[in-house]
Amino acid sequence: MKDSPQPAKRRRYDATFRVEALRLAGESRCTQAAARALNISPKLLYKWHKEALTPVAAARGAYLDPVTAAELRQLRALARRQAQELDILKKAIAIFSQTPDQ
Repeated sequence: MKDSPQPAKRRRYDATFRVEALRLAGESRCTQAAARALNISPKLLYKWHKEALTPVAAARGAYLDPVTAAELRQLRALARRQAQELDILKKAIAIFSQTPDQ
């Protein structure tokens, strides 16, 4: 029985590496040169750039730097809190605007 060659495992890149790679590509005049410097495929770099521009990826916080991701979490918590306060005020207005039965 022949030993079949093991397929090459895909490398996984964490979010900080992706953010740094996109920053480097943005600063570089040639995206392909930046990809070569990072030892990754230019197609992969283009894919990351396209994903970073989509609102879905930004909403997930997938490729955000830690500072931006923390700010996004804080803003979402603030929005939830304000929505709850608005619901409470709407209920209070409904209660106090009822005319008492005499």
